[in-house]
Amino acid sequence: MKKFLLATAALVVVTVAFIVIARVSANQAKEPSRGVEAVRVTRRDISSVVKATGVIKPMVGAEVRVGSSVSGVVSRLFVRIGDRVGKGELLAELDARELVARRDASEAAVRLASANLSHTHADLRRKQELNRAQVIAPSELELAQQADGIAEQQCKQAEANLRDAVTQLSYGKIFAPISGTVESVSTQEGETVAASFAAPTFVTLLDLSRLEVWAYVDETDIGKIHVGQKASFTVDTYGDYEFAGKVTAIYPQAQIRDNVVDYVTVIRFQPPRDRVLRPEMTTTVRIALEERQNVLALPVRAIHREGKRQFVTLRIAGHAERRWIITGLRDDSYWEITAGLHENDEVVLGETDKH
Repeated sequence: MKKFLLATAALVVVTVAFIVIARVSANQAKEPSRGVEAVRVTRRDISSVVKATGVIKPMVGAEVRVGSSVSGVVSRLFVRIGDRVGKGELLAELDARELVARRDASEAAVRLASANLSHTHADLRRKQELNRAQVIAPSELELAQQADGIAEQQCKQAEANLRDAVTQLSYGKIFAPISGTVESVSTQEGETVAASFAAPTFVTLLDLSRLEVWAYVDETDIGKIHVGQKASFTVDTYGDYEFAGKVTAIYPQAQIRDNVVDYVTVIRFQPPRDRVLRPEMTTTVRIALEERQNVLALPVRAIHREGKRQFVTLRIAGHAERRWIITGLRDDSYWEITAGLHENDEVVLGETDKH
């Protein structure tokens, strides 16, 4: 009898111990592990974007190659690479002695033609008076009229030659057509330049305040892009600083690079005063497709998927609870929560399933 009671007592102890261990295990399963990182559901702005690489390019008219319309020897060069010049500023001068001589000869030709015209005018008036008095034959009057007309045309031609000589002389001084920075200098003092079919380039000017971004958008995304969309970009030289811009044009002609079809999307922006951008800088572009403001959001890695449904691990009073949710818009780091959670709910972070 004693042995039976001892066996029964031992069985009761084992049963109780088993129940206690099971309950402790269940409670541990419901409680999140200590040290597990958790975040709260907060409100933020979320936008879906198209990413692209790009380069900075000068706008049309922002880069000008300044040359000469006449041939000659460069006598003086007033700028160097990197100099800032204003519109109308003198950049270079050619040896103008030959052009000055041509102008002087044209001026002399004008004076000679004017004197000849004055003489023919006087002779014509005299012949007209003699003709009225019937002292000379009508043919002499006709010759005087013809000579006067020729002298008048010769005078006009001489004046036109003078204007051309003055214009050519003005080309001996090279002025800046735009304000900008001297990007390159293609000639030096003492060099002879020859203007034939194309004007030789003296300097190249670049207006650094008139730049744009050429974003190379993949053909799979170009259908989502349209003029007027907001965009932003970064450049390596300024780290995490983000420049704001707007899509202003989409080139219809594709560019194929390494068998990848891209379309140039032009982004205009206002350069900041404290940062200088330069052509051909590489950019990382983000074009905003859709934007939601002040919505509930969680980090992407806090959301898990099971089949076609999504859930999070919600922490409530020290216990972990699975909560099914519905998501909306997503960016690189956050996902919009449209149903299933409230602001300030605490969610355990974890590895996000692939989806």
